Amino acid sequence: MTDANVGLPATMRAWVVPAPGRIEQVELPVPRPADDELLVRVRACGVCRTDLHVRDGDLPPHRSPVVPGHEAVGEVVAAGSRAHGPGPGIRIGVPWLRRTCGRCRYCLRGQENLCPFSEYTGWDADGGYAEYVTVPAAYAYELPSGYRDEELAPLLCAGIIGHRALRRADLPPGGRLGIYGFGGSAHLTAQVAIAQGAVVHVLTRSPAARALALDLGAASANDAYDRPPEPLDAAILFAPVGELVPVALESLDAGGTLSIAGIYLTDIPSLDYERHLFRERTVRSVTANTREDGREFLAAAAEHRISATVTPYPFDRADAALDDLAADRVNGVAVLTMPH
Repeated sequence: MTDANVGLPATMRAWVVPAPGRIEQVELPVPRPADDELLVRVRACGVCRTDLHVRDGDLPPHRSPVVPGHEAVGEVVAAGSRAHGPGPGIRIGVPWLRRTCGRCRYCLRGQENLCPFSEYTGWDADGGYAEYVTVPAAYAYELPSGYRDEELAPLLCAGIIGHRALRRADLPPGGRLGIYGFGGSAHLTAQVAIAQGAVVHVLTRSPAARALALDLGAASANDAYDRPPEPLDAAILFAPVGELVPVALESLDAGGTLSIAGIYLTDIPSLDYERHLFRERTVRSVTANTREDGREFLAAAAEHRISATVTPYPFDRADAALDDLAADRVNGVAVLTMPH
């Protein structure tokens, strides 16, 4: 059997979460791809709020210690014996969804995001806060040209999840969309919605994020607890703040839908049926994404240029990037960059 890692270094730098609340840089063996996997040399990796939930223990540990990161862009350097897909030197994306069983009722009816046996990069398996990462070839994404590595990284989760959240919101053509929270995913989703003809109202506590929203074409930008200037046909909650659920519901017009995009949410206060739900207002959650969601969104990104507002951080400052994200000091998306 041929060693897939021949010619590569034996060890690499990586960041790990050894216990909830901590992240530290260590040296690890360069991973060996399984038979159906690709080995990728990481060039950039987005810093997602889900990584923050992994670090802080908001998500229960599935692997400990674990290398976080699931928005990795890099080049293929090796492959397992049964891995089909891009060859060495090709730039690919390593996303959140890592594996599904392919046999359960959800997978068989096209809802692999609900697979009870699903696995996730940076939670169930080591992710992209490292110099090398593995990815099952069937779950890697081909990436559109014309984008720099650090621009592509946020598209792999923030963009894809925002795309699914927008679809789940059932926004009518030319409708009025409220976006609560305006970080990485929200600022990409707003651009897609505006390009599709929506009127977008942004509600967020960050003055810098409100300014960015207006620069990107939002019709208004106000504090998260303010009432938007007109009733909303749909809303998406990106901020992981349960207190905003009744706020958003009360801003919906009759028949409107609230889509909750996050993997984690603080407790939702009690709802008043007449104020928040009556007149056929709907609440929907978003659970991960399917590979088809990812392919659809990246095809749209290839056709219509999406501007990712990126704050780059050197790889050695991953801890600072997470701290800044937690404190809302990041405008747009934080991205770890590797020295070439």
